[in-house]
Amino acid sequence: MKRLIGIFLCVAALVPAQPASKRAPGFCLSDSTGQWRDLADYRGKIVIVEFMQTTCSHCANFGTVLAGLTKTYGDKLQILSIALPPDNPKAIMEYVTGHKQTWPLLFDMGQVTASYVRVPNLNFPAIWLVDGNGMIVNHWEYGGLTQDIFEGRQLLKEIDKLIGPPAATKKK
Repeated sequence: MKRLIGIFLCVAALVPAQPASKRAPGFCLSDSTGQWRDLADYRGKIVIVEFMQTTCSHCANFGTVLAGLTKTYGDKLQILSIALPPDNPKAIMEYVTGHKQTWPLLFDMGQVTASYVRVPNLNFPAIWLVDGNGMIVNHWEYGGLTQDIFEGRQLLKEIDKLIGPPAATKKK
């Protein structure tokens, strides 16, 4: 019996644990239009919190993916992009206009970023997927292993896990 328990404990130690959910840090930041955006206002929706810079080519390309998600999910999904220095309010307004961005682009001096990012370096873009209860489901930074999140269809699949596929793609 002791041997059986020992084997069970060894096997259990090898099985990867599911990461515990963590509440998304709250914030209230001003967007490119001067409107205040509070994460708590989007409770009940899936929220993508994106950290980006206006000079980042990967961020601009990812904007196309995000635009497609807004069309696919409508009011079930909210995207909040957050730009960091060296960006400034003028650069943010120009970016929104030039890229025809329809979701809020917020400006952070680093405090909100520090509450999400626990390492000194951040690869842009970086996103946090927050469920309707305000819990972080997952997060990704742009890189070779996450390319399908930022350039493919994997983010769509991750959102589908939370709210189901869009009505147009559901099987009858």
